[in-house]
Amino acid sequence: MLNNSRRDVLALGTAAAAAALLAPGEVAAQAPAAAPSRQAPAFYRFKVGDAEVTVLNDGFVPRKAEGWVSNVPLAQVEAALEAAFIPKDDIRNIYNVTVVKIGSRQVVFDAGFADNGQPTTGQLAANMAAAGIDPNQIDAVICTHFHPDHIHGVRQKGGALAFPKAEIMVPEPEWAFWTDENRIASVPEGRRANFGIVNRVFSPSRADIKRFAWGAEVIPGVTAIATPGHTPGHTSFVIASGNAKVLVQGDVSGPPVLFVRNPHWHSSFDADPQVAEATRRKLYDMAASERMPIIGYHAPFPGLGYVAKDGNGYRYEQAQWRSTV
Repeated sequence: MLNNSRRDVLALGTAAAAAALLAPGEVAAQAPAAAPSRQAPAFYRFKVGDAEVTVLNDGFVPRKAEGWVSNVPLAQVEAALEAAFIPKDDIRNIYNVTVVKIGSRQVVFDAGFADNGQPTTGQLAANMAAAGIDPNQIDAVICTHFHPDHIHGVRQKGGALAFPKAEIMVPEPEWAFWTDENRIASVPEGRRANFGIVNRVFSPSRADIKRFAWGAEVIPGVTAIATPGHTPGHTSFVIASGNAKVLVQGDVSGPPVLFVRNPHWHSSFDADPQVAEATRRKLYDMAASERMPIIGYHAPFPGLGYVAKDGNGYRYEQAQWRSTV
């Protein structure tokens, strides 16, 4: 290898040789600046019947294996990550936001962070622009539940709505829990801050927020499915057009490598782990039997895949990538 002094001499010599080839008055072209270490815009578009679905990434937050699963030894969690070639000290908790054009409406399922999160988040706006989606053309924001990574992006840090003309639509059971001030004292201290986030996001628009029940058709072609456990009012959605369907699951499971393969593992983020496990099994049994594709908020981008029964758990299969819509 060259030492620094010799490398410098060679570089100067190369520059001098290049300068000698220039005509009088010419200036050597600057070398292009190095490209930023970012991927291409992260959006993926596909059709469900006549509906058009676009999944957009809002970034990630790095996490460690420790503290993620509450009912099995850490060694088991690390072994599952190693088997999937995921570093145990650098798990990318991914955030996938879904936009659907269905009928005359264009709706967003969950809203990411906007400018309220860590530096590795808040990429939704740029990815929407790259995908040609105008936030002013969004008719509704439909929430699966009220955890910060799903609702912070409804309202920017300065207070403005990220989707100015959109109707905000929320599950009635989730709203009832997080807006009940009497519940705060009964919630573990580590979870109380979320009540303040819910208040910040929703209170300025409280009079205009539409609440819906489990089992309701939220808008034509979109049905709310009861999937409690992660939070008391956690809700998933079946999008149907013609004979085609896709399931927007929210946080029925976190990373598939942990909680799809092992539905009995309890996430430390689940409010009621036993209910969350029962919900996972019920929803994945349905999705497996119907061979229904699933969009996972925390699944590897673009978050579209399938589950199949596999012993006492499930196997997650990434959907085939298509270069055309």
